[in-house]
Amino acid sequence: MRIEDIDPPRESPGAHLQILAQLTAHGLHWDGKVLYQSQRLAHYREIAAGLIAAGDAYQCSCTRSRLKQLPHSHYDGYCRHHPADPNQPAAIRLKLRNRGVCKFDDLFLGKQQQCVAEQVGDFPIWRRDGLVSYQLAVVVDDFSQGVTTVVRGADLLDNSGRQILLQKMLGYPTPRYGHIPVALDSSGQKLSKQNHAPCLPAGEESQSLCAALRHLGLSPDAQLANQSPEQIVEWALSAWRHHTNPIDK
Repeated sequence: MRIEDIDPPRESPGAHLQILAQLTAHGLHWDGKVLYQSQRLAHYREIAAGLIAAGDAYQCSCTRSRLKQLPHSHYDGYCRHHPADPNQPAAIRLKLRNRGVCKFDDLFLGKQQQCVAEQVGDFPIWRRDGLVSYQLAVVVDDFSQGVTTVVRGADLLDNSGRQILLQKMLGYPTPRYGHIPVALDSSGQKLSKQNHAPCLPAGEESQSLCAALRHLGLSPDAQLANQSPEQIVEWALSAWRHHTNPIDK
């Protein structure tokens, strides 16, 4: 279990406790201690400093206004060739060199290919506002926690190339990736904190689990919603093993 609390301006006080309580109520339990990313900032800094020392990353003082003027959000590598302004806050960017093409087989979407160097450019592993980037934190913690398979929303598919390249630079093994459809509200917006999606209703855990299973293309019997969350999860694990690509459903 990992709480990704590395963006304080966007976090709600006590949200992590509510997340853990709701997972437990839905019969979803975890092994070992909960890892809080906010408690690992010194470790992330050490990793970032090591990449700079190895010549695999560099400081970048480009402002947000300059970045917005770049075509297609592709970073042009300006600070790779010009020293960062010491009087300005600086991000840290990964130097892609000739490692910009990434290929992998998605568990549900099949063969994927992304030229990160051309589509994204040298991407940040540390933000200009002093916060660690999602890319660095998730790669380091997937390795630290021994994660071998990542199943997540399809909206994060384009992050995979950056993470795989960073894993290779750090000498980490690459997990298997599988991307599934995200849940949307009636207006087509992703159900997320960014869009102020409400929490799942207490007391309706079994019904919520069955709705999630239908969203993933499974067909739980109507009577399954009368079972306990643990029983529904057990059924789901068995059904998922024999399930076809949920992205096609």
